[in-house]
Amino acid sequence: MRKKVLLKFLSLATIGLLSVSIASAQMDDPVRWSATTKKVEANKFEVIINAQIDEGWHLYSTKLPEGGPLPTTFTFENPQGYKLIGELKEITKSKTEHDDVFNLDLAYFEDEAKFSQLIEVTANEANININVEFQACYADKCIYLEKSMSTVAKADAKVSKDEQEVTTDNSELVETDKLSPDKIKEKKASEEVPAEESPKEEESMWWFFLVSFAAGLAGLLTPCVFPMIPMTVSFFMGKQQNRANAILNAFVFGISIVAIYTSLGLLVSLFNLGSDFANTLTSHWITNTIFFLLFIAFAASFFGLFEIVLPGNLANKTDSKADRGGLIGSFFLALTTVIVSLSCVGPIVGALLVEAASGLGAKPIIGMFGFSLAFSIPFTLFAIFPSWLNSLPRSGGWMNSVKVFLGFIVLAFSLKFILTIDQGYQLDLVSREGYIAIWMSIFTLLGLYLLGKIKFKFDSDLQHIGVFRLFLAIASFAFVFYLLPGLFGAPLKTISGLLPPESSQSFNMASNANVNVVVNADDRNSLCDEPKYADFLHLPHGLQGYFDYEQALNCAREKKKPLFIDFVGHTCANCKVMESQVWSDPRVLERLRRDYIIVALYVDDRTELPESEWITSERDGKVKKTIGKINADFQATRFNVNGQPYYVLLDNDEKPLIEPKGYDLDVEAFIEFLDKGVEEFNKRMN
Repeated sequence: MRKKVLLKFLSLATIGLLSVSIASAQMDDPVRWSATTKKVEANKFEVIINAQIDEGWHLYSTKLPEGGPLPTTFTFENPQGYKLIGELKEITKSKTEHDDVFNLDLAYFEDEAKFSQLIEVTANEANININVEFQACYADKCIYLEKSMSTVAKADAKVSKDEQEVTTDNSELVETDKLSPDKIKEKKASEEVPAEESPKEEESMWWFFLVSFAAGLAGLLTPCVFPMIPMTVSFFMGKQQNRANAILNAFVFGISIVAIYTSLGLLVSLFNLGSDFANTLTSHWITNTIFFLLFIAFAASFFGLFEIVLPGNLANKTDSKADRGGLIGSFFLALTTVIVSLSCVGPIVGALLVEAASGLGAKPIIGMFGFSLAFSIPFTLFAIFPSWLNSLPRSGGWMNSVKVFLGFIVLAFSLKFILTIDQGYQLDLVSREGYIAIWMSIFTLLGLYLLGKIKFKFDSDLQHIGVFRLFLAIASFAFVFYLLPGLFGAPLKTISGLLPPESSQSFNMASNANVNVVVNADDRNSLCDEPKYADFLHLPHGLQGYFDYEQALNCAREKKKPLFIDFVGHTCANCKVMESQVWSDPRVLERLRRDYIIVALYVDDRTELPESEWITSERDGKVKKTIGKINADFQATRFNVNGQPYYVLLDNDEKPLIEPKGYDLDVEAFIEFLDKGVEEFNKRMN
C-alpha cells in the first residue's frame, strides 16, 4: 500500500516538475522590428522597415526560390490615406549560401536587415500598419513568427531628420531623440560600415579561391594552352636584346592575363544585382537551358565531334599587335592567349562564374583571380627560366586524353542545370535513381577510357597504362561503386547536395521495408481512423500517424499509448536533417511504430481551414485560420516554445512524460528519450 502511495506521489511530483519546466521554457524572439517614414518629396514617403537580429540567428530574404524555406513577407494592412508605389526593396545586401538540405542557393540576413517601400500619401495623415511573417533560424532550430508594426506619414509635415518609430513590443509611436548634425553624420557613417564577413564566409571564399586556382592549373593541360607555353617563351627570348627586358615583358604578360580574367569577374560582380539576380541566374529555366546546351556542345567538341573555333579575325588582330614587341606587345600577346584558350577552358571559366554569381559580390573577382593566377604563373616562370622547358613533356596524344577527360567531367556537370530546372519548377521529371544511373554510366565510361578500352577520334594508340592514369581510373570506378547503393535509396550524404532529393526516389529499399512493417503490423499498432489532411501531409520513412492533435490524442487514449508530438515545418531544414539522420535509424523507427501514436503538427502549412475550425489565440487575440498558424499557436500557448524541431511526449491526460527534446543528432540520446517516455507512461498507467 505504502509502495503504491509512494509511486503516485513520485508521479505527481514528476508531472509537476515537468509542467514547471515547460512553463518556464523560453519563447524565442530573435528579431525586433520597427518602422519609420522618411519624406522624399511632396506627398511621397519612404517607409523604412528595420530588423535587428540576435547574434547567431539569420533571417531569410524576401526573395527565395520555390521549394525552399519561408521567405520574409510584408503586408500593408488595409491601406487608407496612402497607396504603394512599386515593389518593396531590400536595402541591406543579403548573403547567399548553398543549402544542402534544400539543394538551393538561399539568401539571408545576419545582425540587421533594412527594407524600403515607397508610398504616396493621399490624405493629410496616414496611419501605416504593417504585418510581417518570417522565418528565423539558429544552428539547431527554426522559428516561424508573425509581427505587427505601425508608423505615421503626414503629408503637410516638413522634411525632418527626426523619424517617428514604433516597435513591435508595445505598438506605440516613439519619437527618436533629436541628434545634432555631427551626431547624425556619425550615425550615418556607422550605419554604412559593412558587416564583417563571418568565419564561415571567409572559409568559403578561401575554399573557392583554391578550387579556382586548381581549375587554372587544369586549364594549362588542355591542347589549346599547353603547346602555347614554349611558343610564348620563344617569343620573349626572340624579341628582346637582353634577358632583363625579356623578364620584364614576361611579368607584364602574366599580370595582363590576371587583369583580363579578373576584369571578367569584376563585370559579373558589377552586374550582380543581389540575391534576385543570383536566383534568376541560377534558377531560371532560360539561363539553365542555355548553360546546359553550351556544356553539351563543349563536351561534344572535347570528344572530337567538331572543333569550337573562335572568330579568326579577333585572334589575328590581337596577334598582329603583339608583334610590335615591348610592353604593349606583351599585353596583346596575353590577350591573344586568353582568346585562343577560351575554346578549351571556356567550360571551366563558365562553371566558376556561374558558381560565383550566386555568392557574395566579390566571389566572381576572387574566382577569376585564382584561376588566372594559376594560369599565368607557368608562362611567366618559363619565360624567366627558359631552361626549365626541357623538363616539360612533349606534346602528343596525352593532351587529347586530357581534353576527353574534361569532356566527361563537363558532361556530368551539365546535368546540374537540368536538375535546377526540374526542382525549381517542380516538374518532377528527374528521378534520383535516373540521375545517379546517368552519372554511373558517365564515370564507368571514363574509367574504361582511362584504361584504354575506349578510343576517340584524335586519340593515339595507347601502348601501356601510366601510373597516374591508372590511379584516375581507380578513382573513377570507386566513385561508380560509391554511387551504386544510391540506386536503392542510400542517402549518399557526401554528395547529397548535387543529387535530386530522396523524395524523388521511385524505388527506396529502406522506405519500402518500412512500409511493409507497418502494413504487416498487428491491430494494436494500426491507427484508429483515417488521419485528417493525409492527402497532402505525410510522415517520413513510411511511418503512420496523424496531423491533427485532437484526433491523435483520442487515438492514443483508445490504444492506451503515449502521444509523440512532432512540431515540424515544411521549410524547416533541421527537421529534415533529424528525419534523415536520426529517425532513419531502425531502432528509432521500431520504437516510434511500436510504442507511440505519432502526430506531426506542421507550423508553417498555409492550408486555410473552414471558418468553423478557426481559433482566436489566447496569446495575441488574433484569429488563426490556417493549419500552420493554429499549430504554431498551440505550441507557443501550451509549451511556451516556438522553435522547430521540437518533440513532446504526453500521457493520456495530456501531461508531459519527460522533458521535451529539440534538435539533437545523437541517435543514442533520442532512443533514450523514447525509452524513458515509455517507462514513465507505464508507471503512470499502473
